[in-house]
Amino acid sequence: MRAPGWARTRRGRRRALWAVMALCVLALLPSAWIRVASGGAVRDEADVDPAPVAVVFGAGLRDGRPSPYLAHRLDVAARLYAAGRVSAVLVTGDHGRAGYDEPTAMRDYLARAGVPGRQVVWDHAGFDTWDSCVRARRVFGVDRAVLVSQGFHIRRAVALCRAAGVEAQGVAARDPRDVTWYYGASQEILAAPKAALDALVHRTPVLGPRERDLRDAVARGRG
Repeated sequence: MRAPGWARTRRGRRRALWAVMALCVLALLPSAWIRVASGGAVRDEADVDPAPVAVVFGAGLRDGRPSPYLAHRLDVAARLYAAGRVSAVLVTGDHGRAGYDEPTAMRDYLARAGVPGRQVVWDHAGFDTWDSCVRARRVFGVDRAVLVSQGFHIRRAVALCRAAGVEAQGVAARDPRDVTWYYGASQEILAAPKAALDALVHRTPVLGPRERDLRDAVARGRG
C-alpha cells in the first residue's frame, strides 16, 4: 500500500511533523497552565500558612463511610485544626442522589477525629473541583483557604480555586503510590483540559443563596 501523495514529499512529511508537534503542544497546555497557576502554593502541613478555612474535597464513599483516600484528606484537615492553622473546615462533595452523601460522611468523620461539629460546614453541591471552588467563594464567602487533597489532584484544585477568586494554598495527604494512586494521576491528564476550560469561561455551577454558617464558624474560631 502506497503512502498518500503528500507523505511522499519532503514538504508533506515536514508539514505532518509540524501538525503532530502542534497537537502535542496543545494537549500539554492545560497541564502546563495548572502547574504555573499553582506554583509555590503546595506545601507540607508543617509549612502551611494559617488560614481561616480548610477546604476538603470529596473522594468517594465505601459503605457510606469515607474511602481510604478521603479519610486521609480528612485526617490532614483534623490535624490542621488541632494545630490551630485553620479555624473551620468546609467539606465539599457529592450529594446529588439519595443514599449517597459525601459531605455528611465527611463531617461525621471529622467529629470522630475531634473537630467540633459547629466548626465543620458542609457543601452538598460540590460535584466537581470547579463547582467546589466557585461555591466556596460565592456561596460560603471563602477568600483565603488551605485546600486538602491528594498529590495528584492538589495542583488542579489550587489552580481552579485561585481562578475562582480564592487565595489558596494546598496540602497533599501522604498516600502510598499504589495502583489507585497512579490511576488517579492518569485521570488528571484527562481532567486538565476541562479544568482549563472551566477557568477560561468561568462556568457557573449550581449556586443558591449565600450561606453564613462558615463565616460564623470562622468568627467563633476555637472558642
